[in-house]
Amino acid sequence: MLPHTSLSRRVDPLLVALGRLTGWLWLLLLLTIVANVTMRYAFGEGYVQFEELQWHLYATGFLLGLSYALQADAHIRVDVLQERWRPRTRAWVELYGMLLLLLPFIALILWASIPFVRSSYLLNEVSQAPGGLPLRWIIKAMLPLGFLLLLLAALSRFSRVWALLFATDSRSDHER
Repeated sequence: MLPHTSLSRRVDPLLVALGRLTGWLWLLLLLTIVANVTMRYAFGEGYVQFEELQWHLYATGFLLGLSYALQADAHIRVDVLQERWRPRTRAWVELYGMLLLLLPFIALILWASIPFVRSSYLLNEVSQAPGGLPLRWIIKAMLPLGFLLLLLAALSRFSRVWALLFATDSRSDHER
């Protein structure tokens, strides 16, 4: 159990609320898929908008859900190794993993995705499919938004790991 820090106490509730809200996207995605399949097979009508909406909902749910998964410690890791380690060893591995892998990857995605979204916005990009969805920049904007939220989650988690390893800001949780 990682101690909370002043940063994690501010960021984590926001990420939990966003994670719960994002969970409703999966229901909306399911309803969209059912409607699309029903229209296609029961009525012989297929709509490109429904196909694209499915992709957009899936991408949005995935990208916005990343930060919640990190905050809730529900992300994938090699548990076969980790379960045998002491808490401090796990914390050191997590600290180095964030510093050497996660934070540079987030920085790279943010650096590359902002011009990608800007270009789409300036071109007023639309779907290439006839009858497809307009405003393609909105779905593309989910990429930097999702990774910005992931950055917040990573910084919050980093502060908690740091507090465990170096006993900073953990006093407030144990002494209050």
